[in-house]
Amino acid sequence: MIPAGFDYEVAESVDHALELLRTKEDAKLLAGGHSLIPLMKLRLARPGTLVDIGRLTDLSGVRDGGDHLAIGAMTRHHDLNNDPLAKEHCPLIAYAAGLVGDPQVRHRGTIGGSLAHGDPASDLPTIVLALDAVIVARGAGGERTIDARDFFNGFFDTALAEDEVITEIRVPKVGAAGWSYLKFRQRALDWATVGVAAVVGASNGSIEGARIAFTNMGQTPLRASATEAALAGAPRDAVAAAAEKADEGTDPPSDTWATADFRRHLARVLTARAVEEALSR
Repeated sequence: MIPAGFDYEVAESVDHALELLRTKEDAKLLAGGHSLIPLMKLRLARPGTLVDIGRLTDLSGVRDGGDHLAIGAMTRHHDLNNDPLAKEHCPLIAYAAGLVGDPQVRHRGTIGGSLAHGDPASDLPTIVLALDAVIVARGAGGERTIDARDFFNGFFDTALAEDEVITEIRVPKVGAAGWSYLKFRQRALDWATVGVAAVVGASNGSIEGARIAFTNMGQTPLRASATEAALAGAPRDAVAAAAEKADEGTDPPSDTWATADFRRHLARVLTARAVEEALSR
């Protein structure tokens, strides 16, 4: 397919990108392009102007922010997967970045682009939700922070304004907590039929806290709130019973890959496995 006609601008800085977003009609940001370009080819997206931010190297990389990691929005999945700080302090996000697409996608796609796209079947939105990350955005009104819980509004819909740019993702360090990300998919490069991310702490045989998030179980990435509540302060042998509550409050789709009921079943099974894996680390 051939996309509809559009203008093309290369941003020389974040401020330049913001200016282009304000002054160009129906302008859209282009980061790695692996989400937007396919939609344009199908003519499901018809931006008047593409603002290419791919050369903004100051938005790339991972730095130590003390109690968190600050990940630049233009950090490629491949680079995040191999970053030593991410592997040391938040291995969950480094691991999940290595599961995105194939090597070509991972060398071009960016974490900021993935979050801004807001696809509930995508991996990294689920990961930042499970980690209680904070998204930093800059617009005409200055810089603001958005909790991951408040960032995803609906299907391909986020709290990011049309004239804003994600500049950074602040991810709390996992510390001694265990982690896991499991996903079921038909083929290696497919979107997850269901994915489960878990960050779990334990002490003296009891679970101190669990953060569990789902991929492709609703219009946005979702937290497994009922299971999290059931695991709070519970003994480790309570995992199976708590996982039976995992699909409460979800609204999974039915499509050519799976029915909603099958996704609910997968959510319960994968939640139990993910929590057990996290506790074993």
